[in-house]
This record gives sequence, structure tokens and C-alpha cells, in this order.
Amino acid sequence: MIMIPDISGFTDFVIKSNMFVGKYITESLLKSVMDSNILCLEISEVEGDAILFYKYHNLPTFEETLMQIEQMYNDFQKELKRLALQLAIEIPLSLKIIVHYGEFTKYKIGKFEKLYGAPVVEAHKMLKNHIAEHPPYALFSDAFLQANFDQPEKATVEYDNCDDCMYLPEIGYIHYL
Repeated sequence: MIMIPDISGFTDFVIKSNMFVGKYITESLLKSVMDSNILCLEISEVEGDAILFYKYHNLPTFEETLMQIEQMYNDFQKELKRLALQLAIEIPLSLKIIVHYGEFTKYKIGKFEKLYGAPVVEAHKMLKNHIAEHPPYALFSDAFLQANFDQPEKATVEYDNCDDCMYLPEIGYIHYL
């Protein structure tokens, strides 16, 4: 399983904010997400405004994953409010979370370990989307849902008429909350 919590609004925030204040806010928000890791997911890397979490074995259930997402979101919101009060500024950031599933591995370059495999690339593609109008939201790939539920592998009329999903040719159906 791959899970990527990503801060929405980050690019504009970096451009418009004081570098030291922005760095402090970013560190605090990402730390709140890391500290909310109730599923004991491993961290592959922190990528600017996102954290690449993964789990090789013991796939969490859909319910456990929802609890994890809620925990991350609630802790992020609590820290966002605390920072806004502490610094007396409006912080126009929110959180989106990507959940995907598939076979991947690791490779090592010096002291760095990187994830490798199609699901890693696909999860990053899921971040670059126009599926939901405004964050916060969570996106679940069909691959993750199929690993948790009995679902058809191909498109069905029910899926095609789904209000909370979209088909991406290179990934398949994406479902969002």
C-alpha cells in the first residue's frame, strides 16, 4: 500500500509567505501528519509538501485506512489552527491524501532508499488531477479497493455513472471522499 498525504495550496503559499515563517509552518504541519501515523506505515521520503508512506505486508482494511486518514486530517487541522492563532495569520492550506496498492520494491543509492514500481508512479499521477474541485479529499485507487473488497476489474455501468469517481486511462478508476 502507498499513502501520500499532500498539502494543497503549497506552491502559492511558498511564493507569498516569508521564507522562515513558511518553513516553520511546513515543518509543523508535516510533523503533525507524521505523528498521526496510527497504522505504523513506513516513510520512504518527505517530498517538499508531501510524505510518501508505504506498507509492504498486512494491508490495512478500508475501515482502518479511513481511520488513518481521519487521524491525519484532524491532526493537520488542529495544527493548522494552532499555527494560525500563534502567528496571527491566515494559512490557506489543506490536505489531500492518495491511497494506492500494487507491487513495488526498494533500491538503495548510498544512504538513500527509494521505492520503485508502477504503483509508485501511478500514486504520484493521482496527485496531479482535477477530480475533486476543492481539497480536503482522499482518493482511493481501484487497485486498493479491489484488494479490500470484491469488485469488478473492468468498467461497469454502475462505475461509469459513479458521482464520486473518475476513470484515468493509465491508472483505472479513482474514488474520492
